[in-house]
Amino acid sequence: MLKLQVNNLVRSATFFQHAGISIIFVFMPVIAKGVTDSIFEIGLLVASFSFAQILSEIYFGRHSDKKGTRLKFIRIGFIGCAIAFGLHYFAEDLTMFFLVRIAAGIASGIMIPAMIAYTYEANIDKKRAATVISFHALGWLAGIAAAGIANDLKLIFLLSAASFVIGLLFTIKLPNPQQEKELKPGTTKNVITKNKFLFSSLLLRHIGAAAVWTILPIMLMERLGAELYQISVVYVANTLTAFILMNIMASKIHLSNVTKFQIGIGFTTFVFIGLALITDWWMAMPFMSLVGATWAFLFIGGNFHLMENNPRSTSTGIFSSTLSIATVVGPVVAGSIAYLFDYVAVMYFAIAIIICAFVVSLKIRK
Repeated sequence: MLKLQVNNLVRSATFFQHAGISIIFVFMPVIAKGVTDSIFEIGLLVASFSFAQILSEIYFGRHSDKKGTRLKFIRIGFIGCAIAFGLHYFAEDLTMFFLVRIAAGIASGIMIPAMIAYTYEANIDKKRAATVISFHALGWLAGIAAAGIANDLKLIFLLSAASFVIGLLFTIKLPNPQQEKELKPGTTKNVITKNKFLFSSLLLRHIGAAAVWTILPIMLMERLGAELYQISVVYVANTLTAFILMNIMASKIHLSNVTKFQIGIGFTTFVFIGLALITDWWMAMPFMSLVGATWAFLFIGGNFHLMENNPRSTSTGIFSSTLSIATVVGPVVAGSIAYLFDYVAVMYFAIAIIICAFVVSLKIRK
């Protein structure tokens, strides 16, 4: 009963954590369009959040293992995010948006590795942790839906800050177990070297995905006539599928974690083949549902494989920072390609780089 209560508290905190991030993240290209007409500058602004996350996740993920505690980093992250995301409300120009996005990236990076490790360690049956982690997908669904319902690019900043405050409240009753301290020097380098093929394939896959996510909302609005709430509907198809599949994975899908990861990488290719061919906004929905499925496989498979074989917060911090690196590179690449060619050219780039990612993933040892 106690374990169920802890899992429910973590589910709730995870839900509001990712709702707060997603309310702004998905619509950042549209928001940036209001302060600059340069697609390249939009790419840089989207990338700034993830650039800050890279250093934050690696540093605080490793620090969490050194201290042997997770909850302190989770709570500090919630407080920092409530402040940083709330400050978006007062940003009126490109410079201010850069500053608040960097602050938000640092704050969110403090708690993401610690939250995943805490969830994994709270479950004796590690597969059950997938049902808890799945609430990050449900949080993204709620955040995207809330932004679409609000239909106000100022109001969503306040909703984001409120989500982090609510999430913080759920952490108050969480127990604070102490883990064995990981003090061995060179741990971060050893984890990267040991799992180089996993991190390399993840990086390549997510560069392609991040490039597409930068231009997709703009493409849906400008070329296919979508409204803000219709973009929300498209992205909800993604997160709802990820949530459902992560829960099924806990009991129904009996594959090795490496195989799950490889499935997630490989099948992403078909998402961008489809998005390159759509002629109306609603046609993006089945392909966004597919990307939700691939994300569930690669996120659970990759993270669980790492936590089974490496210091947990350090390895999940590197996993998250790898995503952040890709989310820095991807938008810059997307902005450059879209500027030189067009939006569909970004899809072709994503297809090519994700095929390379799948080939690299085949070298991961089970």
